[in-house]
Amino acid sequence: MQLVILDVDGTLVDSQNLIVAAQGAAFSACGLPPPTRERSLSVVGLSLTEAFTALVGPQGPVDDLAQTYREAFAELRRDPACAEPLFPGAESLIVRLSGRPDIRLGIATGKSRRGVAHLVARHRWDRGFATIQTADDAPSKPDPAMVRQAMAAAGVPASRTVMIGDTTFDMAMAKAAGARALGVSWGYHPVAALREAGADAILDGFDDADGHLEPEPLGAGAA
Repeated sequence: MQLVILDVDGTLVDSQNLIVAAQGAAFSACGLPPPTRERSLSVVGLSLTEAFTALVGPQGPVDDLAQTYREAFAELRRDPACAEPLFPGAESLIVRLSGRPDIRLGIATGKSRRGVAHLVARHRWDRGFATIQTADDAPSKPDPAMVRQAMAAAGVPASRTVMIGDTTFDMAMAKAAGARALGVSWGYHPVAALREAGADAILDGFDDADGHLEPEPLGAGAA
């Protein structure tokens, strides 16, 4: 049995427009100039407290920014201009891997449990994942707690666990937990940074993922 853990924002879902817009609204509401788009995306993957601490420092209005961001995000999500489309191949990857008897799928994300529930319901993934770890369940990435909790929930050891993500936080989290780390080239952190953070390989498309997983046992799925 293998455990394949997927990040959400920047890996499965292209949520950058929504994230940047919600951050901008939060900063404006707090009377602060918004960060650049590049800076906004650099903290994707962290929980909100850690993300805003990174953006404004520990003495800044972190709690106010986080709360205003939550409210702005919920409001903006209703705007078609801030849609969160899946990256090409994401849906087929989940369908393909969730159908394999030798693989269990998991999620490890800086999103809240409420945010993940919205996404799961929207795409009807309720039966696709054996474990879902969110910012509400564990310390922020790159702390390895989410991966360790996912492994415990799925009953799979680190030697049989793979994390797929787009940020250095995902790579560092996986390596700290003893799991393999696969970066994706289409996300919010540069490929060079992913390699430096410990990525074992870089995927240029979700079809590449299968080559980095153990083959399905002979006869699996046979009638």
